[in-house]
Amino acid sequence: MNEKIYNIGVEATMDVIGGKWKPIILCNLRHGSMRPSDLKRKIPKLSQKMLTQQLRELEADKIVLRTSYHQVPPKVVYSLSDYGKTLSSVLDALCDWGEMHVSTLKEQGT
Repeated sequence: MNEKIYNIGVEATMDVIGGKWKPIILCNLRHGSMRPSDLKRKIPKLSQKMLTQQLRELEADKIVLRTSYHQVPPKVVYSLSDYGKTLSSVLDALCDWGEMHVSTLKEQGT
């Protein structure tokens, strides 16, 4: 097993939720369980392939749960795991800072 060594806590956090799409996916899932098509609709610039990849990685890290319903047509729903819910304060802080940053940019006329 290849053991990862982190020099600072933020490295471990970014290893799990880093990148362009994972925080956006997680913020959407904080509002409740969603089907992949719902996530795709909420995040239109995210390709289906990338959405699937990101959800699989988040599932492997135990951040999201994948629930499959055996029906026709098949139904899959993603939700935050209890462990994933512990990221709420981190996601809140990212969201708050982003909103403040957008306001600052607007004030500066950009």
